[in-house]
Amino acid sequence: MGDSDLEAIRAKRMAQIQSQYQGGGGASGEQQKAAQERQEQIKDMKNSILSQVLDQSARARLNTIMLCKPEKAQQIENMICQMAQTGQIMNKLGENELIGLLEQISNREEKKSSVKFDRRRAALDSDDDEDF
Repeated sequence: MGDSDLEAIRAKRMAQIQSQYQGGGGASGEQQKAAQERQEQIKDMKNSILSQVLDQSARARLNTIMLCKPEKAQQIENMICQMAQTGQIMNKLGENELIGLLEQISNREEKKSSVKFDRRRAALDSDDDEDF
């Protein structure tokens, strides 16, 4: 094989790689579209469940939480959807019930930490200072 043949093969392979990464591949482009449609369907289902389960004030509070703490709002949305699908929610949740769910999540996330300082091991006992 000559140098020109190797250059042609390299150029062809480089073009294939670039087309794959740019979404030019037929199968990968279709897979991306299908995944995006699936995510939109899930989002629509979640929104319909939330609109059925939450009243206006609770929905407004959840949207406000979404602006400042999106991770916590996602947790709440997932929790409410799961509760609705398992039949734990029979009627619309108000703002007070939503606040209760928020407190439950906040209590789960809280981790109490304490610092213990052992003066004997650190040799910082003030009683020893009198000898000097």
